[in-house]
Amino acid sequence: MKKLLTFTALGTILLAGNAMAAGFHLREQSAAAQGNAFAGATAGAENNSYSYFNAAGLTRQKGTQVNLGATYIVPRAEAGDIENKNSSNPGGTGDVNNIVHAAWAPNGTISHQVDDKLTVGMGLNVPFGMITKYDSDWAGSDHGITSKVMSTTITPMAAYKVTDKLSVGAGLPIQYIKARLTNTAGHGMMRTSIEGDALDIGYQLSALYEVDDNTRFGVNYRSQINHKLKGDISSSNASAVLNQDINATLDTPAMLSFGAYHQLNEKWALMAEYQRVFWSSFKSLDIYGDEYNVMTGGGLVSHTPENWRDTNFFALGASYQIDDQWKLRLGVAYDESAVKKADRTPRIPDSNRIWYSAGLNYQYSENLTFDMAYTVIQAKEATVDLADVPGKHRGVHAE
Repeated sequence: MKKLLTFTALGTILLAGNAMAAGFHLREQSAAAQGNAFAGATAGAENNSYSYFNAAGLTRQKGTQVNLGATYIVPRAEAGDIENKNSSNPGGTGDVNNIVHAAWAPNGTISHQVDDKLTVGMGLNVPFGMITKYDSDWAGSDHGITSKVMSTTITPMAAYKVTDKLSVGAGLPIQYIKARLTNTAGHGMMRTSIEGDALDIGYQLSALYEVDDNTRFGVNYRSQINHKLKGDISSSNASAVLNQDINATLDTPAMLSFGAYHQLNEKWALMAEYQRVFWSSFKSLDIYGDEYNVMTGGGLVSHTPENWRDTNFFALGASYQIDDQWKLRLGVAYDESAVKKADRTPRIPDSNRIWYSAGLNYQYSENLTFDMAYTVIQAKEATVDLADVPGKHRGVHAE
């Protein structure tokens, strides 16, 4: 059996603003697709790393293939012009630098062609994550200091070639997610920390239609995953309400993607992508504890309205075959924010953004290739305007 070993090399991202796609979604699951700003990712199927975007594309992968990759996310963002609406109670620190932090996002895929019709595979991805961190004494510390979400997803997949033109695929994402949130309470009088994790399962459905050898279209649906986190809350206060076991619900959104790929000639290929991310499932972050809370009349410890909205992602890309070994990839994308200004919080200062990507593919040998990609994301300034403590007059305005 012929074995094809493909290593997807480092894809480096330099961000201006939030260190991810809209919300806390991470698209960076394939260095090859990243080189085109993920344009045509649902139809590309150039190697098995594209299976995250379309499991049906595995039918295009021959023999046994292994793909390993990692993305180093290097964000740059700061909170500036922080001010309090009540000058008699100034507080605040002016500017807060480096509120988002660098992180690695690994990915890997292995696939095996069982026969001419059936291909199976397994993917490892980090599809959701974020880290924001403010100074502990900043003016908005009651709304958030540290916010950290990490996820790991293992997806067994299968793809079947129904006809010479149509392939279908399915996957079973098994997703582990862990969250840690810290903030102060009572105008910074005490500090609280909430931690929790969960392991839950969703599903992926895909199809790939090849019009001819040069043109193909893809569609992919990834389901919402309802996470039921369990953990604990702790604080510097001795109150049982602020030191107890807790549970919370955190839903990662469903996604529907459409992609197109067309090989113009021996040198040029064009691709396009549209994705709808159903962030509206994230309506609020409610944390419940085992102890009775006299303030809420039940087990509710914290309620944070989110009211996120569904978002659109558009991308266009092109690839140019320089010679037998080198291929150049280019792409541009527009990514909508999931958060409206009225609902934006310091934990995720989300905003609209534009992606600019470039990548190189190097065919070292018949059985070994490398992909490298670099992306700059320009995010618009995001304004946060919230009362420091619900019901109080003192407020924070940050950009």
